[in-house]
Amino acid sequence: MREPTMVVGADSNAAAAAVGGADGSPLPPPTSSPPQSLVERLKDYGQEHVFALWDELSPDERLHLVKDIQSLDLSRIDRIIRCSLRSQGLPVAAIEPVPESCVSSVEERTMEERERWWKMGLKAISEGKLAVLLLSGGQGTRLGSSDPKGCFNIGLPSGKSLFQLQAERILCVQRLAAQAKNEGSVTIHWYVMTSPFTDDATRKFFESHKYFGLEADQVTFFQQGTQPCISKDGRYVMETPFKVAKSPDGNGGVYTALKSSRLLEDMAARGIKYVDCYGVDNALVRVADPTFLGYFIDKGVAAAAKVVKKAYPQEKVGVFVRRGKGGPLTVVEYSELDSSLASAVNQQTGRLRFCWSNVCLHMFTLDFLSQVADGLEKDGIYHLAEKKVPSIHGYTMGLKLEQFVFDAFPYAPSTALFEVLREEEFAPVKNANGSNYDTPDSARLLVLRLHTRWVVAAGGFLTHSVPLYATGNFHDRIALILFVVFGILVYHTL
Repeated sequence: MREPTMVVGADSNAAAAAVGGADGSPLPPPTSSPPQSLVERLKDYGQEHVFALWDELSPDERLHLVKDIQSLDLSRIDRIIRCSLRSQGLPVAAIEPVPESCVSSVEERTMEERERWWKMGLKAISEGKLAVLLLSGGQGTRLGSSDPKGCFNIGLPSGKSLFQLQAERILCVQRLAAQAKNEGSVTIHWYVMTSPFTDDATRKFFESHKYFGLEADQVTFFQQGTQPCISKDGRYVMETPFKVAKSPDGNGGVYTALKSSRLLEDMAARGIKYVDCYGVDNALVRVADPTFLGYFIDKGVAAAAKVVKKAYPQEKVGVFVRRGKGGPLTVVEYSELDSSLASAVNQQTGRLRFCWSNVCLHMFTLDFLSQVADGLEKDGIYHLAEKKVPSIHGYTMGLKLEQFVFDAFPYAPSTALFEVLREEEFAPVKNANGSNYDTPDSARLLVLRLHTRWVVAAGGFLTHSVPLYATGNFHDRIALILFVVFGILVYHTL
């Protein structure tokens, strides 16, 4: 397993700047008073309250608090807090529907285009130009598990985890690309973003499962960062008298983490040109899809996203829009879309005017990833999510600073959308069984239904002796076999 040259959090990128006295020398062990140099720095940013309970702390707790503050890049965090609070309520450009020219819809896609894109994508993969980037920093808390969400078993007959399903799909695409190349083997490098809360467990899960058949050195783990939780006036929330409350910086923290870990340089050194980026909690994600990659290359854009049609006007999904006349494509959350706009219909197409749902299936050029990391860092604007956070006084309402992976799109000079069918590529696993939607049960049903269609499309048939919820691992195995043997059929005819 190859490790990044440096594993960092977004809040520790320049922690050295926050350490020590005026000359940058290490601080002595804390005694009866907090280190004066650190107190002065905190006063500069209005955060001196973190030492309010100093007199009540034990020597070990005082040392812990000093180290916790030293780990923070105080000037950077202050800029992020100020920029993020200031951005709230500012006027934004009006939104317009995505132009039809920016979308490849299922009904308008020809077989010739699909064949051409498939071959283009396989060629690029066989040449080592594609990397896969997995966003898996979250825990399965809403699923009733403290494990990383990728470890979750949705109840398939084989008992495979989300990580295993995705790893085996990478293996299958590698085989298809090698067959198309007619020589040697093909390797797709897998970059797996964890968080401080899931990193150790994720690594151990991969190791204990022998990387699901992949080579250990084709998987690179790296951590997203954290940010302090803050009050509405921008002050740090103290989780304990000697610890600042922190939370992951959102899946959009991937851009800063890639740059800080020097993994963008690692990708360039490997000859990687394109990066397939997706979230872990989709049981039907088509990892390293050659057709999508070929479309992306053919369009010559900096960014692309797979989209599905919105199921109904008030569905709680973000949608792609154009921000301002002639402006960039971006995503607005369902809560930001006025009900009249959400229900508006395009009279020419019969579709909702704002119908292209974001399902976190993206493709970027490596050059663009470098640019967007710089752009997001320069602007310093994070989303402020009002949530319960742990504090000295128990859980209290505070603000978490987060960036989202779709925050990249406004920086893209060109973006293309690629429609897919949700029953084939979108089976989200977000809520525990018993909820109304996006549960392990609903995802399992979508997977088994698709695998059944694969069997039939390949000329097989199902008898009553093989029920939908069969015991054993028939459905998983037959799907894997069909993915390899009938790869073109699977990607092109369903």
